[in-house]
Amino acid sequence: MIVHKGEILFRQGDSGEYLYHIKRGLFKVTRLHENGNMVLFNILYSGETVPHHSLITAKETHGTAIALMQSEVEVIPAKEWYSQLVEDPTKSMEIALLLQEKLRFMQQRVDHLTAGTPAQRLELITEWLHDYSHGVDVTELLTQEEIGQLIGVRRETINRLMRLK
Repeated sequence: MIVHKGEILFRQGDSGEYLYHIKRGLFKVTRLHENGNMVLFNILYSGETVPHHSLITAKETHGTAIALMQSEVEVIPAKEWYSQLVEDPTKSMEIALLLQEKLRFMQQRVDHLTAGTPAQRLELITEWLHDYSHGVDVTELLTQEEIGQLIGVRRETINRLMRLK
């Protein structure tokens, strides 16, 4: 399935009927809180099967995944995925490797958040996204507010840093 920039792959609260293998592309995952705050909390990239929290058992989706560029996704019925998990013992290793990759990604994200200055953090996230976006500039993918959420600074700081580039 092709998902175009700005289209939604899944919505916060969806039942978990499907899993999605991202063959190509990038998605941002946002969560709307009860107080109305919208927070960008994850970036999904090529090679991932999501939602991560449903790789072994189904659970409603935690956020909304929105394509940052044209992407290709394989839609996998959850019942089929879970049946394969029971029937094929090698599937457990596949899941372990997927979760290991995501854990390493999250460790890298923590490193990005704890790097010295906001300018250094912006450079790290820009470099990381560049690797997955096939050269598309970070400002074409995310708003200044979203970039700020990813590196732990306010939009105003991002605006100032972008002007200095």
